[in-house]
Amino acid sequence: MADPIINGPKLAPTVAYKAMFEFLMQYARRTQSEDIQALLGDLSLLPDGTPADPAMYSDWVAALGPVDKAERSGGYDPIRLRLR
Repeated sequence: MADPIINGPKLAPTVAYKAMFEFLMQYARRTQSEDIQALLGDLSLLPDGTPADPAMYSDWVAALGPVDKAERSGGYDPIRLRLR
């Protein structure tokens, strides 16, 4: 079976954001991590679709740049995805 991270479809930033949020929400449910729950509060979207914490959203948007640049030049370095 093909790895969906390596061979999967490219996601629009809004879809990627929601997928990240869903992943963190599932993780928070499993672990009851108060840190992750607080992060989810900051990352949540208000009923009008705007982020609850605009600064946190800006940080996330800023993280898109290095990943996009790496993907355009041959792929994001898997080494950077590992714990040191």
